[in-house]
Amino acid sequence: MEVVYQDYLISDDKSKIDVEAVVAFLSQSYWANTRPPERTIRAIENSYCVGVFYGEQQVGFARVVTDWATFFYLCDVFVDEKHRGNGIGKKLVEAVMSEAVLEGLTGLLGTKDAHGLYERYGFIRDSERFMRRPPQWMAKSNL
Repeated sequence: MEVVYQDYLISDDKSKIDVEAVVAFLSQSYWANTRPPERTIRAIENSYCVGVFYGEQQVGFARVVTDWATFFYLCDVFVDEKHRGNGIGKKLVEAVMSEAVLEGLTGLLGTKDAHGLYERYGFIRDSERFMRRPPQWMAKSNL
């Protein structure tokens, strides 16, 4: 998957991921600042990853953990502070949620401060911190 948005490229080509940049950003995040770098590297290796690139520089990232059949967990979503406010976070989540392989799967994510962003893409607050997205077939049938 490749999406061009303004001057940004959103891609799921894992060979483009700047692992050092992702590890550096996540080491400063509230949700992964105690995670050892080698665990983040292993998580990237074993997940579906989407990067956001401004030229050759990685400025955003999202990771999906899934069994590809029933469930996915969206995590480690970020956009570098210098590139926020351009709609790139929305476009990143939109690109990930538009992937056909996630349709029909139950989704889960955790956030302290971005509930409004994820609600646009079918996620529902399940608690203060967690959000879930029912399988799209359920959402369409209102079950």
